[in-house]
Amino acid sequence: MDFELKALSAAAAAREKCDLLLVLVSEPAAPGTLGSDAIGALVAHALKQGDFALSVGKQLPMYQIPAIAARRVLLLGAGQGSAKEVRNALAGCAEVLKAKGVAKAVLSFAFEAEATAVSAAVQAIADACYVYTHTKPQAKPVKLQKVVVGVAAKTTAATSGFHTAVAQAEGVAMAREWANRPANHATPTLLADAAKAIVNAAKSTRMSCKIHGPAEVAKLGMGAFMAVAQGSREPLRLIELHYNGAAKNVAPIVLVGKGITFDTGGISLKPAAEMDEMKFDMGGAASVLGVFQSLARLQPAINVVGLIPACENMPDGAAVKPGDVVTSMSGQTIEILNTDAEGRLVLSDALSYAARFKPAALVDMATLTGACVVALGGLRSGLFSAHDELAQALQAAGDAALDPCWRMPLDDEYADGLKSNFADMGNVAGRAGGAVTAAKFLQKFVGDIPWAHLDIAGTAWKSGAAKGATGRPVGLLLQYLLAQQGKAVAPKKALGTRSPRHAAVPAVDAKA
Repeated sequence: MDFELKALSAAAAAREKCDLLLVLVSEPAAPGTLGSDAIGALVAHALKQGDFALSVGKQLPMYQIPAIAARRVLLLGAGQGSAKEVRNALAGCAEVLKAKGVAKAVLSFAFEAEATAVSAAVQAIADACYVYTHTKPQAKPVKLQKVVVGVAAKTTAATSGFHTAVAQAEGVAMAREWANRPANHATPTLLADAAKAIVNAAKSTRMSCKIHGPAEVAKLGMGAFMAVAQGSREPLRLIELHYNGAAKNVAPIVLVGKGITFDTGGISLKPAAEMDEMKFDMGGAASVLGVFQSLARLQPAINVVGLIPACENMPDGAAVKPGDVVTSMSGQTIEILNTDAEGRLVLSDALSYAARFKPAALVDMATLTGACVVALGGLRSGLFSAHDELAQALQAAGDAALDPCWRMPLDDEYADGLKSNFADMGNVAGRAGGAVTAAKFLQKFVGDIPWAHLDIAGTAWKSGAAKGATGRPVGLLLQYLLAQQGKAVAPKKALGTRSPRHAAVPAVDAKA
């Protein structure tokens, strides 16, 4: 789908030849402030007759209106016109955007829209038009090919926000696509191929990809990662992506995404009900792929490393057993009390590996605990960090991207339950505060690197009738990364050499 940003007055929008004209009207744009053009007169008349209201969710569809070139017209109430209200107004347009015969659409703001509202509009339209087709050949692809976003003036802020939104939409689509694919169509090997495809398509010297197989991972001493993978016939992959947009002496930000391409729970087998949804347990990995897809388009002046430890968690005869003790890359030993707490095991070794890049910040994202879903539901991702500056930056980025998170506690006392009689730690600490104790486990592998953990178990996937991936937290991560441009940070002292026991999609085009 092509997006184009265009300076369009209401009168000019009425003259745009298209199959569908979407008109967003806010409450501040009262009837008396609307223009005398065809659209302004139409809105004013509909409001006066009580056929239309300006609250979010209100719609008035019309067909072949005189003096308006569009075949179909849809008036949309946008409340006060905030980014969130614009997004919600357009989220209810999926049916009309996907309608047969709609190849070109024009979106017109009948008010002075902020740049954030323009960005939200692009993302909402892209989300509404997403259709999964990879293993569903009878699914009808969307006919919509072009969307013109009309604004009063193409300001620098609006143009910048528009381009970021288009890149974000492409990244979110990438993340949704891979998290939606069945496990036999999204194996660790196929994830690695997807990462390489992003780099190859970018055709940029700024991007590179390295894939580590079982032999390389064994050489690195990633005993926790290997333990999870040993029950599967699918070989593990450690996927390493690099984006170098800043000077070499600028420390990178490292993103680590949990890549369990299917999670049966291992020997601690999950209940059969809804186990099919465990294909989305690589939602963190999918978000890393999505972020790099966005970076390939935007080419910002930052350095980013993406790490994806990818494997399956299966109950084969060779699978790791409850009570087994494994040695992580850091040298710390772990008693595996529950094989269904596997995500933190693969992440522990990836976090240790991340230290070799001397990162300015380290952020992992994982569909890690059901406890976080209980705590926060599907609205906010759980944010865990002992570093206030990093936590505040991530929270601000989530708010800006309409991809919110909520900071959770990380008190030292929460780690008491991880004590083990037979290893340096256990991998679980009981049900109480499960999301927090999982984060405390991960914290043992990051040393003094500024680190944050995002538990996206409740936000990366929707169950029920709307079953499918959301693409979160690509928006949060992208906004955070872009905000770091120009904040040059000298590399920290290398942390990767510490002693063993003391270590802690569909393409989117844009024109403006």
